[in-house]
This record gives sequence, structure tokens and C-alpha cells, in this order.
Amino acid sequence: MVNRVVVGAHYGLRDWLIQRVTAIVMAVYCVALVAYLLMQPQVNYDVWTALFSSQIVRTFTLLFLLSVFYHAWIGVRNVVMDYVKSAAVRLVIHVLVILALLLYAIWSIQILWGM
Repeated sequence: MVNRVVVGAHYGLRDWLIQRVTAIVMAVYCVALVAYLLMQPQVNYDVWTALFSSQIVRTFTLLFLLSVFYHAWIGVRNVVMDYVKSAAVRLVIHVLVILALLLYAIWSIQILWGM
């Protein structure tokens, strides 16, 4: 008989679904950006400035970046939970990754909206 020990906070299906949704958001953004750039006769500073001057593009870029950060968090967290056995080291890694991702999110907002 297998003695199954359940640990953690039942991340399974929810995190699997979130990673799929964030992957779709990232894929749609990348395809749209590539399609837009392929339609331009030349890509230069003026094209980039015109593209990112639109509030819609900035919003979807932020959605893309937040999707990347959340997708990365789930992946890093799962790898750390699987391979780092020391709870103290795991906690330090989790805290450092969370802080880095929060700083990246703040930095992204500053870049997109020029705060």
C-alpha cells in the first residue's frame, strides 16, 4: 500500500491553468508585435515611439510583462519546491525571487509610463 503524504497548498490545477493562460497572453502579444513590425516598411525610433505612445499598446505590454513575471514565479517556485530540500534555503530563494519580480514590475511601469 502506498502511503501518500499531501503537502503544500494544492497548487496543481490552478497553477497549471494560470501558466497556460499566461503563455497564451504572451504568445498573442508576440504574434501581434511581430505582425505589426513586419507590416512596417522600416523599423526605426519613430516607429517604436509611435507604437508605444498608444495607451492600448502600453496596457497590453504591461499585461504581457505581468504574465511573464507570474509565469516565471510559478515555474521557479515549482522547481525550488521540487529540488531544494532545506526549508530555510527555499524560503530565502522564494523571498529573493518575489522581491526581484516585484522590482521588475515596478521598473516596467516606470518604463512604460515614464514616471
